[in-house]
Amino acid sequence: MESPLQSPLFTQRVVKTMRNLYPEELADRAWDNVGLLQENINPTSGTVPSRVLLTNDLTITVAEEAIQKQASVIVSYHPFIFRGLKSINLSDPHQRIVLRLAQHNIAVYSPHTAVDAVLGGVNDWLASILNKVQAAAADAPSSSGNVTVVQPIKTPVPQGFEGAGYGRRVQLAAETDLAAVVRAYADALGMKRVMLVRPGGQTGSSPVNHRVRSVAVCAGSGYGVLKDADADLIVTGEMSHHDALRLKMLGKCVLTVFHSNSERGFLRQVLRPQLEEALRKEDAAAEVLVSEEDEDPFEIWEAGELAG
Repeated sequence: MESPLQSPLFTQRVVKTMRNLYPEELADRAWDNVGLLQENINPTSGTVPSRVLLTNDLTITVAEEAIQKQASVIVSYHPFIFRGLKSINLSDPHQRIVLRLAQHNIAVYSPHTAVDAVLGGVNDWLASILNKVQAAAADAPSSSGNVTVVQPIKTPVPQGFEGAGYGRRVQLAAETDLAAVVRAYADALGMKRVMLVRPGGQTGSSPVNHRVRSVAVCAGSGYGVLKDADADLIVTGEMSHHDALRLKMLGKCVLTVFHSNSERGFLRQVLRPQLEEALRKEDAAAEVLVSEEDEDPFEIWEAGELAG
């Protein structure tokens, strides 16, 4: 029988599976905090539920959802612990999450930039949205064209993960209307409005009049990865004013879709079925849920809609 001071077998399987799919060696540990961030313990009697809750961000409402749905492990794309803790109290929301999850014996694993870097990860998912644009063009093949890694990982990577790195550059199979690319991302990410930067002198003119042949993508806050990418259009979650201004002056277009919007769809479309299939090879009862409470903190409103 397992010792009560060990992680439950199911937690061990989740961590092992995540590390097999997205090796932690691929994460940018210069600043990132990935891995098993909060452990749970094997109960003195019985076992923990074979249930995982996937979320982009681990908030208090997501933690309560995990408790209500009896998940024993949360896989949170973003780490909820970044800095050292000198105390744990209820006044800080992140520390309150630690206490609530410990109270209910729930573990937390975060893969973050390992998912960004791996081939087939979140950035390749973002790049694949361009397939629909090319498929819609009558004179172009139904593929996004040539895809390359913007910043390959130069240190040794685990066998089978060669070629991993951050950001993706897509050379489109044919010159394409900027508006068509913008619509494709808005539709795929479920957005009605996006933020768009275009080269000087074009503000106010229709994006239909601008054409692009290359696109660079990076989930989250991708300027650091994409700032020198040789691409007509930069697609990322968010970007500061001055960084966007620099790219505009360099003659590039920028499309920002809000930080977590550039990531969240990957959890439902790719990671959930991928993780559940792998876990069920050893535990037929394994279940992977996607949080219904997880959402981007920003809302966009028409000012007129706020009138009393």
